Amino acid sequence: MAGRNFKENAVQPSYMSLDSYLDTEPDQAMALNRIYLDWNATAPLSVPARAAMIDALQLPGNASSVHGEGRSARAAVDKARRHVAALVGAEPANVTFTSGATEASNHILTPDFRMGRAPLHVSRLYVSAIEHLAIREGGRFDPADVTEVVVTPEGIIDLEALENALTAHDRSTGMPMVAVMLVNNETGIIQPVAKAAALAHAHGGLMVVDAVQAVGRIPVDINALDADFLILSSHKIGGPKGVGALISRGEILMPKPLIRGGGQEKGHRSGTENFHAIVGFGAAAEAVHENLDHRNAAIAILRDRLEGSMVRAAPDALIHGASVLRVANTCFFTLPGLKSETGQIAFDLEGIALSAGSACSSGKVGESHVLTAMGHDPKLGALRISLGPETTEADIDRAIAAFTKIAARRKPAGAAA
Repeated sequence: MAGRNFKENAVQPSYMSLDSYLDTEPDQAMALNRIYLDWNATAPLSVPARAAMIDALQLPGNASSVHGEGRSARAAVDKARRHVAALVGAEPANVTFTSGATEASNHILTPDFRMGRAPLHVSRLYVSAIEHLAIREGGRFDPADVTEVVVTPEGIIDLEALENALTAHDRSTGMPMVAVMLVNNETGIIQPVAKAAALAHAHGGLMVVDAVQAVGRIPVDINALDADFLILSSHKIGGPKGVGALISRGEILMPKPLIRGGGQEKGHRSGTENFHAIVGFGAAAEAVHENLDHRNAAIAILRDRLEGSMVRAAPDALIHGASVLRVANTCFFTLPGLKSETGQIAFDLEGIALSAGSACSSGKVGESHVLTAMGHDPKLGALRISLGPETTEADIDRAIAAFTKIAARRKPAGAAA
């Protein structure tokens, strides 16, 4: 299955050996039986999504055409729109398909809105210090108009600091906008989005929620969150890459379009729809919505066994976010004496794919702004293991064995690099 072992696509790692870790070649059999534990970076394409996309390849029509072939394509897009909307308790009419979460972020993070036909100005964006870079960059806001709100040492947005910032906001210059992720992509920590939304609305502002890492892992409802807009990404839930969505609670208040042209997506996002990817997104959304609680309870058992074994093998290991509410699939840890890059390569040579945090920087391993925001020295580094529905007990056994081996061979804490 593509989500677990990649025997048919296995390749030998091309990294140079690390004197601090390796003195032998990786086990050849293990290299041919790789384990994928980087589901937060991307989920393997699910069987339902793949099947739906293959079927969609047989449809020749453009979803904007009025002939029979076009109407068939439109029906498939509309079906996908219904499934994506159902995933977050939204109305299908309020789903705008984009090329991904980054485009959706740049679409919604703008000073320029319309309420009906009347222009509406948003003068300042407030983001938490742990947001994904797609949010932290501020979209179409001038950098001078973006305020970063601190988080607690536990990695949760400081609601008092947010309230103080909103209280100081000058409403005469325009509305405030607050953007907070529901689940942090590195730590898996669940943020108090509904409380942040209450503060934003009490000060006459808008609430934008990055739900990319939340859907498929916890129940998400746009109304229960009191969010004005949600951002989703297909490939995080087993759909194809290259498609995402911006979802609104209504159609009266909408941002100025980011991409103009032929007026597709009711004029909110022009350009011929990425038809096959949208169909796959819809199928993935339908599949991930089923048996959510049961599936994630099983994943939680695996993650907790992994973390318990890690701490027993290396008592100085630090599991970030272990004391607060997290999604079931994420383990973000620091192992003193092991640099992130060295650790990532070491696990890779053991046949295990994991990451050093966000996968948004083209494979570059850098310091984590999330760790910095939480008050940790980012130079300590951290690694992220993220599980998925296809992760097995045998996979966890392999991960524990690899961790134990790597922990035993690391440099002692405080030793020279």
